[in-house]
Amino acid sequence: MVSVGKELILLGGGIFLLVKATREIFHMTEKTHADGATKIRQPTFGALLSQVLVLDVVFSLDSVITAVGMVDQLWVMYVAVVITVVIMLVASKPIIDFITKHPSFKVLALSFLMVIGVALVAEGMGHYLPKGYIYGPMAFAFLVDILQMRVLRNKQA
Repeated sequence: MVSVGKELILLGGGIFLLVKATREIFHMTEKTHADGATKIRQPTFGALLSQVLVLDVVFSLDSVITAVGMVDQLWVMYVAVVITVVIMLVASKPIIDFITKHPSFKVLALSFLMVIGVALVAEGMGHYLPKGYIYGPMAFAFLVDILQMRVLRNKQA
């Protein structure tokens, strides 16, 4: 049986992902304002990092609870969390550069966040969705985007 606290975290995390992804897609597609001027908003590194950390906490809640139950010595989990944060810090700049160079991946990632948000809301409401039904189509869409990127690159060469 799922605890009420976990259900609330899943609901809150899912709603957060849905709102955030929807707003980002809207801002990407609706850049013009009433006066006709175009405004491109560049997020700060700190804002991106804090959002990644919040999302990491939302996604890893089950894993952390499981890890606490599996390890006898808590220092092992502390070291794993620190290593994960360091990897995120090191990898964030190259990932941001890649996304800036290939905006279709940003749309794809935001769409993935929306799907995961729906799954979290559903699970928070007591409706479990098999992960294969979520991650299988996501992997397929990712591979299609990679193929499309290669085709475009070959056409430009």
